[in-house]
Amino acid sequence: MSDHLVVYLLAVIVTALVTPLCILIAPRIGAMDIPKDKRRIHKKPMPRFGGVALFLGFLTAFCWFDQISEQQAGIIAAAAVIMIIGIVDDIKGVPAKIKLLGQIACAVLLWFATLRFSGMANFFPIGPDYIVFPVWLSMMVTVFWIVAIINTINLMDGLDGLAAGIVLIASLSIAYISNYTERDVNCIMILAVAGACTGFLFYNFNPAKIFMGDSGSMLLGLLLASVSLVGDTPTKSVTLFSATVPVILLVLPIFDTSFAILRRTVKHRPIFEADKGHLHHRIMAMGFGQRRTVLVLYSISGIMAMAGILWTMKMKGQALILALIAGVLIFIFLGIGIDENDKIAELEAEMMIKGSSEDPEVIEEKIGSKGPFEL
Repeated sequence: MSDHLVVYLLAVIVTALVTPLCILIAPRIGAMDIPKDKRRIHKKPMPRFGGVALFLGFLTAFCWFDQISEQQAGIIAAAAVIMIIGIVDDIKGVPAKIKLLGQIACAVLLWFATLRFSGMANFFPIGPDYIVFPVWLSMMVTVFWIVAIINTINLMDGLDGLAAGIVLIASLSIAYISNYTERDVNCIMILAVAGACTGFLFYNFNPAKIFMGDSGSMLLGLLLASVSLVGDTPTKSVTLFSATVPVILLVLPIFDTSFAILRRTVKHRPIFEADKGHLHHRIMAMGFGQRRTVLVLYSISGIMAMAGILWTMKMKGQALILALIAGVLIFIFLGIGIDENDKIAELEAEMMIKGSSEDPEVIEEKIGSKGPFEL
C-alpha cells in the first residue's frame, strides 16, 4: 500500500472515530450552535466541536512522516493555535477583532517557519526573471494570503457538509497536481487534510449530526493556505503553485467571500456580520433544499478543480472553457432570491435595535417571503 493511500485512510479512520466522541462532549462543555435567528438554517441546537476531530485526524496522518521538517512543525503549531482559538469561540464566543489578531499571529508564525511568499516572476521584458521581495513585503503578502484563505473557508461554512466538501474537492485536486508536478511532500500533507474532511463528512453531510464550528473552518483554511506554501527555494514554479492553483480551485468560496465583503461595505454593515446574501442562500431561495444546494456548489467546485488541473497540465484553453461554464453558473444563481433575504436581515436588525422579541417567522410574514424549501 502506498504512503499516499495510508495517509489518506489514517486521516479518514481517526476523524470518523473521534467525531462521535466530539458529539458527546460538545453539550457538556457548551460547544453548541443554538439557532437564534432566521439566518441559521438548522432548527435545533447542534454540537459545533468538529474542529477537534479534524485536527486529530490530520495530525495522526501527518505523523506518518519519518522526520518533521521546520515547515511541517510550523504548520502543526499554527494549526493547534488556530484550533484553540476556534474552540474558545465555539464555547464562549470571541470578538471578531480578537479572532483576526489570532489569525494574523498564526500567519506570522508560519512566516517564521519559512512558509512564505519570497517573490514573484517578473512579467516585464526588462530586469531579472524573478523579483525577490524585501522582508517586510514578504511578510505582508504571506499574512494577507493566509488570513484571506482562513476567512474564505470560515464564511463558506453555512450549510451541512458545504465547507468540508469544498475543501475535500480542493484538497484532492491539489494532491493530484502535487503528484503531477512531483511535489511529493505537498501531496502527502494535503491528502491528510482530504482524509480528515472525508471522515468528518460521514457525520456532517445533511442531515448533520455535528458542525465543524470556527475551530474546524479556520483550521481547514489555515491548512489549505500553508500546505500550498511548502517548498525549498523561491522559484517561478513554487510561486505559481502557491498562489495560482489554490485560487483557481477555491474560486467559488473566494468569490462568495469577496462579494459578501463588497455587499456589506456598500450597505455600511460590519464585514464580519452574518447575513443571507451568500451564494448558498440564493440557491436555496429558488426552492432547493440543503442537499441539492450543497450538491450544486460541489459541482461548481468540481468544475473549477478540473480547470485547475488542466491549467497545470498546460491545457489552458480547456481550462478557460471550464472556468467560463462555472462563471455562468455562478452568475445564474447570483441574483436569485436575495431581495427577500435582504429584507429579512434588515427587519431582524431593526427589531434587535428596538429590543423587539418578535419571532423571525412573523417577520417573514410581514414582507411576504416564503423562505427556502427543504427536501
